[in-house]
Amino acid sequence: MHSLSGTPGELASLKQIRARAAQSARGRQFSHNGLRLGIGDDCALLRIGPGEELAVTTDLAVEGQHFRLAWHPPESIGHRTLARGLSDLAAMGARPVAAFLSLGLPKTLVQNAKGRGPWMERFLDGFFALAREFQTPLAGGDLAESSVAVADIVLTGAVRRGKALLRSGARPDDLLYVTGTLGGAAAALARLAQWAEGGPGARRDKSGSAHFTPPRIPAKLQTLLAPHLFPQPRVAQGQWLAQRGLASAAIDLSDGLSTDLNHLCEESHVAAEVDAAALPIHSDATIEQALHGGEDYELLFTAPPAARVPRRIAGVPVTRIGRMMRARRGRPAAALFNTEGGAHGAQVLTPQGWEHFS
Repeated sequence: MHSLSGTPGELASLKQIRARAAQSARGRQFSHNGLRLGIGDDCALLRIGPGEELAVTTDLAVEGQHFRLAWHPPESIGHRTLARGLSDLAAMGARPVAAFLSLGLPKTLVQNAKGRGPWMERFLDGFFALAREFQTPLAGGDLAESSVAVADIVLTGAVRRGKALLRSGARPDDLLYVTGTLGGAAAALARLAQWAEGGPGARRDKSGSAHFTPPRIPAKLQTLLAPHLFPQPRVAQGQWLAQRGLASAAIDLSDGLSTDLNHLCEESHVAAEVDAAALPIHSDATIEQALHGGEDYELLFTAPPAARVPRRIAGVPVTRIGRMMRARRGRPAAALFNTEGGAHGAQVLTPQGWEHFS
């Protein structure tokens, strides 16, 4: 991390982040991840073993688009910033090597808040808690003053040469699977919005105020909101699939099943049928949220019919939800049908998940 303005406030903040990164890695064997030199020089140095490929992903989180300061606790924003990139690595079957974090923050988020510590400190609490869980050292980044809060994450990962899971490997007759449950994040976001805007917890966004205080989520809501506030990337499951060569294609569900399935079909030049009755819908979610709600960060993958895909991978349920077909003129990329009650009529599964600028 380097200084743009050279102001004492920025330098002190950079030292704080560097200290937190060292504390996060202390006592843990990060050397096998490939980080040889981290924060403090002009570049980080990564050591990748023979026979491995480097996977690199980047994600940008912008206040008002990906999070709201008046809705989301700082710990959640830090967690979600890293989770987004980890989920991309999971979809490739890669193990995390190192993270690079750049923050653009209003001055008020770096200064002390009333009673609960600076916003940035709590952001780092959430970030480093997930980083420790997935053995992902922070190797560098940047820090700047900004009128809008922005968090940009770059993650590097390693995967055995030729073993990366791709979106382009699905073939006709492959079966379609998903990890975990669907729609939980969308349902939790709707509940969070209701609490923040309409109920006793309603808050006015004062992010520009020198006295801005992050929201306090009631204890009774924390579990219900967890799928959105603290999503769990499926890193272990992605590595398991890559190591065993079972999956023919994979993608993470960040933008919603309907949208991400269409991405997979497009890259693989195939079509898909999804059985609505087979969908593992989260207990709080509707089928619309399961189909179109984003940020579940589950893995959607395909496998040949002969592949022995277990019902659970690293403790997470796996559900078969459909099959892949040959793409034909006039056939939709993805269709939804329902075998329950003998109903077999199919309808087009139109992408209705998240898309910027739409």
